[in-house]
Amino acid sequence: MNIQIGSKIRRLRETKGFSQEEMAERLQISRSAYSRIETGETNSWVNHIEKLSKELDIKPEELFIGADSLIQNNQDTDSVIQNNTNNDTHITINQLSEKVIEMYEERIRELKEQVEFWKTKNS
Repeated sequence: MNIQIGSKIRRLRETKGFSQEEMAERLQISRSAYSRIETGETNSWVNHIEKLSKELDIKPEELFIGADSLIQNNQDTDSVIQNNTNNDTHITINQLSEKVIEMYEERIRELKEQVEFWKTKNS
């Protein structure tokens, strides 16, 4: 799954005309860390999905559109491998969901703190 997502990120980056260095800078990570995202060596793209989506002008879920279709299901392929691929997909999506939830919960906490600050300041 990481390879498919990384490949899609690479294609989107190239379409935008950005270099890996530019994307790494925009995400505030090293170029080598960014390179590992594109090659599928890591799933740390989950941690940067909001910034990636913004920089690539896509919705986060668009990274998954077509990702499963990149997995070829040949008749000769062992069903265990297919099941592992599907499990990897579910694990990655679950990791993504958990990270997105954490980010939104943190943002809600920040906004509540700001509301409280302004309430007390205006009192």
